[in-house]
Amino acid sequence: MMQTGMTFNLQRYSTHDGPGIRTVVFLKGCSLACRWCQNPESRRRQPDLLFDSRLCLTGCQLCQQAGLCLVSDAAGQRCLSRCEQDRPALETLRSLCPSGALSVVGETQSLATVLAQVKRDLPFYQRSGGGLTLSGGEPFMQPEFTAALLQAAQAESISTAVESCLHVPWHYIAPALPHLDLLLADLKHLDAEPFLHWTGGRVEQVLDNFRRLKHCAVPLIIRIPLIPGFNADLATLCRLFDFIVEQTSAREVHLLPYHTLGQHKYQLLGEEYRAPGQPLDDEALLSQAQLQARARGLHAVLRGQA
Repeated sequence: MMQTGMTFNLQRYSTHDGPGIRTVVFLKGCSLACRWCQNPESRRRQPDLLFDSRLCLTGCQLCQQAGLCLVSDAAGQRCLSRCEQDRPALETLRSLCPSGALSVVGETQSLATVLAQVKRDLPFYQRSGGGLTLSGGEPFMQPEFTAALLQAAQAESISTAVESCLHVPWHYIAPALPHLDLLLADLKHLDAEPFLHWTGGRVEQVLDNFRRLKHCAVPLIIRIPLIPGFNADLATLCRLFDFIVEQTSAREVHLLPYHTLGQHKYQLLGEEYRAPGQPLDDEALLSQAQLQARARGLHAVLRGQA
């Protein structure tokens, strides 16, 4: 199995990505381009270059000397010219910028290196019922590394979980299932057109994977990001609840209200943010959604915002 993977973050002491205290390893690469994505730097399988103009020392010129080009956008903010970003090898830029305005996101790491970091908090997992969670991006976009890391964690008596959008071929998922203690999977919509418009993906691939998972023994929690204009209405949510009850094994659903906390990352990447400009603020909808889910026998939990 693959012994190296492309990671972009490791978060210790997490309490929102599965039970107990957990270490979350973020893997790069995703087959969706959700408009509201909190981690747009996770989408590509390769490293990405972020530029924060607020930190830039304008007289430095080290980035220009390395082959990058700084320009001004329509708002007068200094940014990287997109056509120039692929010129120099990103690996050469990791320690280039003295002010931290430039940062490279994404690093190839060995399984042994990642596992050693995860094992540092083994006593916390044992006391709290926590463990390792793989997130992203989409962990199953690196199927061999994901399966190998989960297997290695279980061999160390570390509980395992994966956060997934399930927009991948089934044969990317299947190798990990014997080494998985919990799957937290997103269910965003049931209809092909809005799903394509808001995420760039094929909804049937996601729904088919949910149906396949119904016949597997892996515990499943379904998460629904509530996005205004996309699925944050009671009729759509009731249809999602019906699908969960009828075609999946899940009996717990997490409702994740939309927020805009990741919006600034798009500017750092030089990309346009195309999701709603305001967070979801609809207590009546959240209350009714929880009632409708519970009426169908689902354990509905209002979690941290999507």
